Amino acid sequence: MALPGGEKHRDATRAAVYDHWLREARQDDFIGVQNYERVVHGPDGEVAPDGELNGMGTAIAPASLAGAVRYAHEVAGVPVLVTEHGIQTADDTQRAAFIPAAVRELAAEIAAGTPVLGYCHWTLMDNFEWIFGYGAQLGLHEVDRATFQRHPKPSARAYADVVRDYRGTAAH
Repeated sequence: MALPGGEKHRDATRAAVYDHWLREARQDDFIGVQNYERVVHGPDGEVAPDGELNGMGTAIAPASLAGAVRYAHEVAGVPVLVTEHGIQTADDTQRAAFIPAAVRELAAEIAAGTPVLGYCHWTLMDNFEWIFGYGAQLGLHEVDRATFQRHPKPSARAYADVVRDYRGTAAH
């Protein structure tokens, strides 16, 4: 079956960027996956995102993590460990909504049979990024650069709730 133009372009891009490394991991115990965004492809390449955007200008797409995990496992054939996942945004309400939605999608992927060893959120606190300096807001805690005091954002509570809820369901 021929793929529509956008999927064909997406698959060619994936293969060129990721497949070599994913095939190399076939003899490993697991593959680490980092996911921050979804890029949509049309017949002629990347398509401008619709809807709400994160601080990097890409669409906020909680299901992108589950898709990345599924793809990595399909190609590598080994379990997946989510080593980093999150969004860069100055609006923490976006992050607080994004985390539980993404973890729900990931849980559905696990229920469908994709082996996932764990999940690490990106990152505990706003930190220095090589390209963006201290301007990018990535963390669950903000840092006062004058006093170095750390203050939890609402997304820290959202993450704690997700972990607590998952632990409760995983124990049964």
